[in-house]
Amino acid sequence: MTEFTPDHRNARAFRDALGSFATGVTIVTIASPSGPQGVTVNSFTSVSLAPPLILWSPGKFSRRHHLFARAPQFSVHVLAEDQKHLADRFTRGGAQFEGLAHDLSPEGVPQIPGTLTRFDCALETVHDAGDHSLVIGRVLRVATTPGQPLIIAQGQWGRLDPY
Repeated sequence: MTEFTPDHRNARAFRDALGSFATGVTIVTIASPSGPQGVTVNSFTSVSLAPPLILWSPGKFSRRHHLFARAPQFSVHVLAEDQKHLADRFTRGGAQFEGLAHDLSPEGVPQIPGTLTRFDCALETVHDAGDHSLVIGRVLRVATTPGQPLIIAQGQWGRLDPY
């Protein structure tokens, strides 16, 4: 076991250590004045069942941070194991919504059809958290379908392998 202090000298080691925790892969979508926006995110978690709250964490280094951190409504799409192509579309420099058929929620938020699960949310609160913001959303609606999630760990894409 290697032990270190997570400071600027050990930034890569800290990031690698965080990568040992497998996470699901999501796309967060919002409506904006310039059209639909989306971003691939793995910093997503449940917060509360009553009331139904979730959290995701956009990086302040993103040129679109202010759009996502202040969006009054947003949708979190949990990707299925065969949807890495969607994750790639919504990374920096990806095609985003170009040529991608999508629906709109009653609140006007773009919805990507065919994802494993979708949480339609209203912004509850935003907290400062170092180089990220913690965006907490109140879940208004959930749409889900059976299947396996796309996961990422240690920089590798994968899927669950049930026992």
